[in-house]
Amino acid sequence: MSDSGEYWFCLKHHTVEGEDGCRNADRLGPYATQAEAARALEKVEERNDEWDNDPAWNDDEDLED
Repeated sequence: MSDSGEYWFCLKHHTVEGEDGCRNADRLGPYATQAEAARALEKVEERNDEWDNDPAWNDDEDLED
């Protein structure tokens, strides 16, 4: 799939791609393995949940007057 050993997750096709896939604006990566690229959306969701619940980044309370 990828001679460079790097893989991307295509957001348009929901598939793992090699270097010669869709344009970078339409994909996440690069990842070192196909398995990591296949989990890209799960990883994004995990990180978003962590950030949403991080007290250092949760400044919504400061907006209330």
